[in-house]
Amino acid sequence: MPSDFALRTMNSVHRLLVGLTRGRVGHEFGGMPVVELTTTGRKSGQPRTVLLTAPLRDGEGYVVVASRGGDDRHPAWFLNLREHPEVEVAIKGGERRPMLARIASAEERARMWPQIAGRYRNYASYQKRTEREIPLVVLEERG
Repeated sequence: MPSDFALRTMNSVHRLLVGLTRGRVGHEFGGMPVVELTTTGRKSGQPRTVLLTAPLRDGEGYVVVASRGGDDRHPAWFLNLREHPEVEVAIKGGERRPMLARIASAEERARMWPQIAGRYRNYASYQKRTEREIPLVVLEERG
C-alpha cells in the first residue's frame, strides 16, 4: 500500500503538473474530474488540501472514494472530514466553495458503488485488497 510520503509526493507532483500547464493538464484523470478538497486537520486544526478524483456526480454534489489505494487504513482527509465535515472544494481550478462532506449511507453506497466500480475498475480492485468497506463521501453545497 502507498505510504503517507508516497501519497503526499504524488499529490505534490499532480499540483506541479496542474501549475506548470496552467490547468491544461491535471483537472481530469481517467475520465473523472479532479476536485481539490480542503479539510481541517483533526489534530492540528490547520487546512489540509488534497487532489482527488470524483468518479460520480450525485445531483449537484460530487462523490469521492476514501480508498487510499486499497489500504486497510482510511486516508487522512477522510478522518479529517469525519471530525470537521465543513470543507472547501475547488473544481477545475476554480474558486474554493464551501461544501459539506458526508459519508454516504448504506443505501446510497449500495446504489453508487456498482456504478463506480463498474466504470472505474481500479476502485473494485482496491476494495478486493482490503477487508474494510471503502467509504464513499458526498460533497454537497452548504446551505
